[in-house]
Amino acid sequence: MLWAAGGLGLIIGLVMGGLGGGGGVLTVPVLVYLLGQDARDATTSSVIIVGIAAAIGAVARIRGGLVRWRTGLGFGLVGVPAAFLGTLLNQSVDQQILLLSFAALTLLAAIAMLINSRGGPHGEASEGDCGDEELASGAPTGSGSAAATGMRAPAATRQRRRIALAAKGAFFGVLVGFLTGFLGVGGGFLIVPVLVIAMRIPMTCAIGTSLLIIAINSVASLVSRAGFAEFDWQVIVPFTAAAIVGTLAGQRISDRFSGTVLTRTFAVMLILVAGFVAVESLGSW
Repeated sequence: MLWAAGGLGLIIGLVMGGLGGGGGVLTVPVLVYLLGQDARDATTSSVIIVGIAAAIGAVARIRGGLVRWRTGLGFGLVGVPAAFLGTLLNQSVDQQILLLSFAALTLLAAIAMLINSRGGPHGEASEGDCGDEELASGAPTGSGSAAATGMRAPAATRQRRRIALAAKGAFFGVLVGFLTGFLGVGGGFLIVPVLVIAMRIPMTCAIGTSLLIIAINSVASLVSRAGFAEFDWQVIVPFTAAAIVGTLAGQRISDRFSGTVLTRTFAVMLILVAGFVAVESLGSW
């Protein structure tokens, strides 16, 4: 069990560090189908594993200037109350419904990412673009002319863009916070598509920002579970330790690929996971 948890944790950490999400999407099925936990215990374990690994990964990317602080903190904090609500609902829903909901949302996120990746390479921006938050809701990033246009925009236009960006962040922050509590995932499988598609953030910046949001959401979900959750530390400790190592290694791997490649890889991974969970859940209903 110890070696299995460590090996699986390493793989999941690589995915999180390289793609900015997907840790919970992989961790929950692994804990349920390979390590024998029930869905509720698995969602609790997943929150701890993914939350700690995401926090370490976020710190590493913050040092490299690859995190949008205002977007990440705002997105994460507005989702805290929703995470508590989602956790309460988690306790009253049938295990198979939880897993099928998980599969359906994962598939939708994957389809959105694939469709968006055909429209242009949102991940080709440089590291400096991660600090240019007020342009995030404007024209697609990665284009020097688009950025220049945003810089010359009147103050009123920039203000409208900031308000629109804040509104998007609040809406999706609440949605992802709720799903973090309900499904026991960090939410990266939804956060990354939202940051890239809805908020027009380059994939290279979305990865680090997503890890920051995941860490915040995971803390909120874990606190809300503290009174009744059961923790299998024999699985959680080696799994988490290996996931941290994998997360740091995953960052080095992702730095070698373009945002478009990372986006499509992320989407394909989500489709595979969604299909596996759906088949397993329907087969055991």
